[in-house]
Amino acid sequence: MTDPLIIDDNDRGVFKVARRSFTSQEIFEQERDRIFQNCWLYLGHESELRNANEFVTRTVAGQNLIFVRGKDGEVRAFFNVCPHRGATVCREKKGKAKSFQCMYHGWVFKNNGEINHLSGEPAYAKDFKENGNCNLRAVPHLDSYAGFYFVSFKEDIEPLPDYLAGAKEYLDIVADQSSAGMEIVGGTQEYSIRANWKLLVENSVDGYHAESTHATYLDYLMNTNGSLTATKLAGKGYDLGNGHAVIEYSAPWGRPIAQWIPMWGEKGKEELDRVYAELVERLGEDKAKQMATLNRNMIIFPNLVINDIMAITVRTFYPTAPDEMMINAFALGVCDESEWRREYRLSNFLEFIGPGGFATPDDVEALEHCQRGFQAHANVPWNDISKGMKASQPSFDDELQMRAFWREWNRRVATEGEK
Repeated sequence: MTDPLIIDDNDRGVFKVARRSFTSQEIFEQERDRIFQNCWLYLGHESELRNANEFVTRTVAGQNLIFVRGKDGEVRAFFNVCPHRGATVCREKKGKAKSFQCMYHGWVFKNNGEINHLSGEPAYAKDFKENGNCNLRAVPHLDSYAGFYFVSFKEDIEPLPDYLAGAKEYLDIVADQSSAGMEIVGGTQEYSIRANWKLLVENSVDGYHAESTHATYLDYLMNTNGSLTATKLAGKGYDLGNGHAVIEYSAPWGRPIAQWIPMWGEKGKEELDRVYAELVERLGEDKAKQMATLNRNMIIFPNLVINDIMAITVRTFYPTAPDEMMINAFALGVCDESEWRREYRLSNFLEFIGPGGFATPDDVEALEHCQRGFQAHANVPWNDISKGMKASQPSFDDELQMRAFWREWNRRVATEGEK
């Protein structure tokens, strides 16, 4: 057994992660096999398949999938791989189709996965199509919670509600922001970062870096008349079980759900007051206040991030190498919001969270600098993630949420040492 990858010493209040966890090809391969083949992974949102025959193709943990609502209205997920010779069946990103045709040899499949036309069928044995051998292969498991669809490639995975554990409460907070439901707004933002995927996990729930890394954005808000309230950044971090975690905190910026800022004027205040009143009537005062005025950054293990801040982003990321990841990000909004609210939601999303906004380029640069620094791991071997470890209730800018992720990562990948 080699040296441990995690030092978790609660008595001393010390938590460290070996930097080779971010650089090792061996660990990268263990993660692929022990995590991404054995967890529930986010696939898409119900709003992307509103109508029968709508589909989206998406890469999940390196595997191409078709996410489709069939002619019968049922949502399914298939490996986007022809059972004949392995070619990609559907080459479009999204659309509407009753069937999919493989361009290589012309096999045609219904959108429920069944073979519809087998080119040159008389040349095959009479029983060739029996037992579903020629159908698209469905993923082993597909399930949803609060409108969010997940897949698992593991045959004997625990039920999705059990896997989500305490994260269900926070998914409900997002999903219940309108009685009309939630929807993905616009398309997919796709980009890459030359850094290990676990760095983005940490960054996504890291309240500690905001004032230093994103100082330019905070200065911008302070110098833009009416962009801030007197509210200060303050809140707590929570371990939600199974590697999931969240930070929940107050913040001074406007939230289109129902937190007004002077920049939005009296008309905006009247509208958000009506929204807030509906939340109170439907959910009660405490839940309405939590939903409208508190921000949430949540990680659902291993790689789904939902940040409900000045806008809502849904983000997944998958490693393609120890030092590289691919990111897919989506804006989420309420279905029935006014044109005014949607405009500010998207403005907030692009201004801060989007790949060209204030936050993401800063974060990308920080993570890539970390990855370069890890090349010295043989001489400077440890990252420290101990902040707030001895606190009875860690603050949102402590590191409880990262420790929750790393403990589950360690349980799945490194408990028996690096092999």
